[in-house]
Amino acid sequence: MARDVPLHEITLRKYEKPYDSSKREVIRKICLSIGLLQPGDSRDIVVDILLALEDARKDKKELTSFEVRDIVTKMRQQNSLETKGIAESNIRRQLKRLRDLMIVDKKNNMYRVSEFASLHDLFEQKIEKFLIPQTVGRIKEYLIVLDTVK
Repeated sequence: MARDVPLHEITLRKYEKPYDSSKREVIRKICLSIGLLQPGDSRDIVVDILLALEDARKDKKELTSFEVRDIVTKMRQQNSLETKGIAESNIRRQLKRLRDLMIVDKKNNMYRVSEFASLHDLFEQKIEKFLIPQTVGRIKEYLIVLDTVK
């Protein structure tokens, strides 16, 4: 029996316009908007991971998963947030999710925002112009085949 395992998944959500928000809140809305975080999810460690990598991107700095963990721990303590989810294994899992969306690169156990590009450019090039058209194209293939199935 064949299993229904998707080749790729993408979730897109639309929120209100960003007004006077902190940098962390903007990153949180980005994570919610592209499905890295679920609405109402209290486990939002991916927000701080992406924030740490975004800050490092500006200095063109690559980080190890241990450095990411240390930065995230410090940020969460400064913001009086729970430190749940900062285990090394979870940090690596969240980094893998960011890599799967082509937002983060890994080379020699060092992580960075892909090619030190802006998140705007990465979304446009890798998600909007690459993943979404491929996904829509495949759905259309199924719709066309539906017309021929008896």
